[in-house]
Amino acid sequence: MLSSIPMGVFVIDRDYKIIHCNQTGLQMVKSTFDNVIDSDAGTIFNQNQMDKVFLTKEAILNQVHITNEFGILVDYIPITHSENNDNVMIIVQDLPKIEEMALEMEAVKNLNTDLQAILSSLYDEIIVTNDSGVILRHSDYIIPDFWETDVKQIVGKNLLDLEKEGKFSPSVTRLVLEKHGKVSVIQKTKNGKTVMAVGNPVFDENGNIHRIVIASRDITETTKLKAELQETRKLTKEYKEELEIIKSRSQITKQIIYCSPKMERVMHKIEKLSEFHSTVMVLGESGVGKELIARAIHKYGQRANAPFLALNCGAIPEELLESELFGYVKGAFTGANQQGKSGFFEKAEKGVLFLDEISELSLSLQVKLLRVLQEKEFTPVGSTQPIPVDVQIITATNKNIEKMVHEGLFREDLYYRLHVIPITIPPLRERPEDIPLLAYHFMQELNEQYGKSHHLSPDALNLLEAYSWPGNVRELQNLIERFVVFADEDIITADFIRPYMHFGEQKDCELIITDIIPFKEAQQAVEEQLITLAMKRYQSTTKAAKVLNIDQSTVSRKYKKILERQKLS
Repeated sequence: MLSSIPMGVFVIDRDYKIIHCNQTGLQMVKSTFDNVIDSDAGTIFNQNQMDKVFLTKEAILNQVHITNEFGILVDYIPITHSENNDNVMIIVQDLPKIEEMALEMEAVKNLNTDLQAILSSLYDEIIVTNDSGVILRHSDYIIPDFWETDVKQIVGKNLLDLEKEGKFSPSVTRLVLEKHGKVSVIQKTKNGKTVMAVGNPVFDENGNIHRIVIASRDITETTKLKAELQETRKLTKEYKEELEIIKSRSQITKQIIYCSPKMERVMHKIEKLSEFHSTVMVLGESGVGKELIARAIHKYGQRANAPFLALNCGAIPEELLESELFGYVKGAFTGANQQGKSGFFEKAEKGVLFLDEISELSLSLQVKLLRVLQEKEFTPVGSTQPIPVDVQIITATNKNIEKMVHEGLFREDLYYRLHVIPITIPPLRERPEDIPLLAYHFMQELNEQYGKSHHLSPDALNLLEAYSWPGNVRELQNLIERFVVFADEDIITADFIRPYMHFGEQKDCELIITDIIPFKEAQQAVEEQLITLAMKRYQSTTKAAKVLNIDQSTVSRKYKKILERQKLS
């Protein structure tokens, strides 16, 4: 009989020996019949509880007994046969199973309450329909203006009929029934609402749709915000690109140091060029910074994010220059790369190609360059297949290229193709006001690089401004480095720098005299010429006085009289 009971049963005699048990009980205490029968019950169960039952003859129920091996719920029940022949029956139940059953019962009990609480707290609209689309229940929240009726009246309505009436489209219920699976759609109502609806089918044991649960969310405002966000992101991207261009321009502008009106006009031309892809020819003496100006044109222009490639036409032998410009195909000539090679035109696609010392280009290559400019295509060496190209070309030269055209050394047609936008960089001697800025810039760079603290004295700066600078900015940069290397003191004076500068020997001024004039008139004429020349070159009475070795007030007074006489004449 004990074996048929679904709970564990143990019988204890007055000596606390286990005299009976069933198999279920043995499994719960994880032991065997031989180990349990006639063993001391106190080794398994609570001795105090058994003492109390024997003493009081009252049952003790629902006692939790946990060991390292098992957890059980124990009932101690007295069994009375005679005054001296009592037993205790111990009923054992598996604690985890009991807890699981209790939790399951509690969950089932509260399921409906929880479900209703969830439906009430959701921001989404929840609709439950049967397999025909009839609404059975819904959440407390429904989307305003979607149903065009009181919330209490939607139960019992058929969603398929509402779709036919044009209330909304499409019906997620119809699509779930058609596809026999989950469906997500964007619904539009006739009053302008945009709703995202997700329909989930609930299947019965036969695989048929029993219920359809629909979750809907009003995304009308979200859609508008998304469109606005996309527009904002687009603008942000444009602003970011513009910022990168400005940053790039700023970096190149920091390298072009100037304050003179002549350089202001050069930079103004570069800014005007930024909207165009015109071919540019940069003219100027050696060392004025023609490549720096070319890079500025690139950074200011619409091709700023595309490549900038520079090639010195005078630094490469003529026989190699063609392959450098146009590239070559496999097997074009002995010693060529077996895979062929891309030329500068191909590498600079959509960008800018700067050809320095363009005057050194041979007449044969001038013809090929002219064809690129005219046809917008080039042909690699060893190939017969032309390649289209979109490149802005900037050239530079320190030669009198117009004179070369007249002498037949440079093709006239190519000259006019390259000379569309000429930009002439003035030599440093024509913009002495830039010299202090440039000198300070170069000295600061060297001080930072070598951990020095040199600076130029005012008389040293005056001497730099009085120099003619045949090597222009490059010569100034090299001289400043020479000063920093050899200077023992932080302050670099005019006396220190004078030996490093080649002013040349003082030459007697050869005057051409065609007639006899009074000495004072001749003296006045020479004085006027000297002051006029000094003011034209230095545009400052202080600097003119320095090089003429007279007082500034004298220069100012005499130059004012010169201008007055010129006006009267």
